[in-house]
Amino acid sequence: MNLDFEAWKQFAIDHWIVIAVAIVALVIIVNVVKTLMKWVLVAAIVIGVMVYGGYSVNDLKEVGSKVSSALLDEAITAMAGEAKEAKYTLNDDGTYTVTTKNIALSGVPNSGEVKITYRGVTFPAVPLEGAVREFVVQAREASK
Repeated sequence: MNLDFEAWKQFAIDHWIVIAVAIVALVIIVNVVKTLMKWVLVAAIVIGVMVYGGYSVNDLKEVGSKVSSALLDEAITAMAGEAKEAKYTLNDDGTYTVTTKNIALSGVPNSGEVKITYRGVTFPAVPLEGAVREFVVQAREASK
C-alpha cells in the first residue's frame, strides 16, 4: 500500500462520501455495539477503506503516468508541425527558450535535458534527443 500524502489527499477528495459513510458507521458501531464484535467491525471497516484507497491511489498514479506519457508524445509530435513558427531566444542567464503557440521549451545549452511546457502542462527533464533536438536546432537556425 502506498503512503504518498498527495495521492491519499486526492483519494479523499474523490471518495469523500465513502470516507463519510465509514466514519458514521464507526461512530454507530462504537456507541451501539458493546462486545468484542465492535472492535472486529471497526477493524474491518478501517482495513476495507485503506485497501480500497490503496488500490484507488495506485490506479490513480498509473493512469496519471499514462496520461502524462501520452501528452508528452503529443507534444513531441506537435513540435514537428510547429517548428517553422518557433522562436529561439537566448536568455541573459545562459539558458535558451523556444516558443510556439502551443509549446514552450527551455534548457541550458549542452545539458542534454530540456523542460517542455505543452498547453500549460510542464514536463521537467525531457532528454534532448531525436525530434526534440531537431526542433531546437531548426528554431535556432531560423532565428539567425
